Amino acid sequence: MRTSVPRSRVLCLVAIAELLAKSLWFSGTAVIPQLSREWHANLSLTAWLTLSVQLGFVAGALILAASNLLDLVSPARIFAASGVLGALFNGAFALVAADHAGLALFFRFLTGMIVAGVYPTGMKLVTGWFGSKRRGLAMGILVGAITVGAALPHAVHIGSLPWRQVVYVCSGFSLLAAALMRAVRQGPLHVAQPKFDFRQCAQALRNRRLRLANFGYLGHMWELYSMWGWITLLLAAAAPGASQHLLETLSFAAIAVGLVGCVWAGYVSDRNQQRVQDSASLDIRARAHVTIVAMSASGACCVLAAIFFRHFWVVVAISLIWGISVVADSAQFSTIISEVSDQRYVGTALTMQTAMGFLLTAVSIRVVAAIGTAFGWRWAALSMAIGPAMGLIAMVRLRHTPETAGVSRAAVAIAGDGAV
Repeated sequence: MRTSVPRSRVLCLVAIAELLAKSLWFSGTAVIPQLSREWHANLSLTAWLTLSVQLGFVAGALILAASNLLDLVSPARIFAASGVLGALFNGAFALVAADHAGLALFFRFLTGMIVAGVYPTGMKLVTGWFGSKRRGLAMGILVGAITVGAALPHAVHIGSLPWRQVVYVCSGFSLLAAALMRAVRQGPLHVAQPKFDFRQCAQALRNRRLRLANFGYLGHMWELYSMWGWITLLLAAAAPGASQHLLETLSFAAIAVGLVGCVWAGYVSDRNQQRVQDSASLDIRARAHVTIVAMSASGACCVLAAIFFRHFWVVVAISLIWGISVVADSAQFSTIISEVSDQRYVGTALTMQTAMGFLLTAVSIRVVAAIGTAFGWRWAALSMAIGPAMGLIAMVRLRHTPETAGVSRAAVAIAGDGAV
C-alpha cells in the first residue's frame, strides 16, 4: 500500500510529460499548409517535415541502444535532457524554416533523434513501478498520453496562431515536460537494459514467431503514421470548403481519441494476466487477439473512408473510430516481441522492431502522400489498408503457431522498451 501513491503519481507525471514532449513530433506536420505557401512547394517537399523526424528517431534509437545509455544514466535525466534539447532544435527549425528549407529539415531530423530519448525512457520508468499484473493498463495510459501528444500541435493550431508560434508553443511544452522529470525517480522493479548486439539482428528473420510478430508490427506502422500525418489533408480533401479551424479541431479529435483504444487494450491485457496468474507461462494468443481486433477495425475504416469519401460527416465519424483502433494495439506489439524473442537478446529484438517500423513509416508516409497528390485522397485512404491487411495475416498465423500457447513470464519485465 505504501507504494501505491508514488506509483500512481509517477505514472501521472510521466504520462503528462510524454504527452507534452510528443508534441515536438508533429509540430512541423501541423504547419505544412503555411510552410507550403512560404516555400512555394508542393507536398513532395513539405512531406519531408514528417519524414525527417521519422528518420531521426531511427538514428536516435539505434544510438541509444548501442551505447547502453539507459544503464549508464538515469532514465529521468535522459528524458529531461532530451526535452530541453528537443525544444531547442524545434525552436531552431521555426527560426530558419522560412528562408532555409534544407536547414529546417536538418533541425527536424535532430528533433526526431532527440525524441528517441523521450519515449523509450518514459516506458522504462513506468515498467520500473508496475509489475506484470498491472503493467498493461499503465502502459495503455502511457501510450494513450503519447497519442494525445501527437495530436497536440493540431489543438494549438485551432487558435489560428501564426505557424511559428505553433512551433514555439510545442517547444514550451517540451521544456515543461523536462521540468516534470525532476520529480520522477526509478522504481523498485527497475531492471538493467537488455543488451544490444548487431550480430543478433538477423534473428528478426530466422525466428519464425519473431518474424511474424515483426511483420504484424510493420503492417501496423504502415497505417499508423500515415493516418496521423495526413488526416488533416484527407479531411480537407473530403470537404474542400471546410475552414482550417474546423479541420484542425477534427484532426485533433481523430488522433487524440486513440487514448480510448490504448486504455481498452491495456485493460484487456491486464485482465488476461489475471486469468493465468497461477500459471508459469503467459498465453500470448490473447495479445495477438487484441492486435487482430484492432487491425480489423482500422483496416475497415480505411476502406469505409474511401467508399464514403464524398460524405464529409460520415468520414468524420469513421475517422474517430479509426483513431481509436489504429493505435490500440501499439503497446501489445512491443510486449509480444519481447516474449517471442531469445531472452538473451530482447534489447536487440526491440531495437530492431523500432528501427524497421520507423524506417517503413518514412516510406509509407511518402507513398500515401504521392497517391493522394496524384490520384486523390480517397485512394490514399484506401492504400493505408495495405498495412493492417498484411499485419492481420501475420498475427493470425502467429496466433495459431503451436509454440504460441505459452511463453516465459520473465519476458514481461522488459516489455516496455519498444516504441509506438
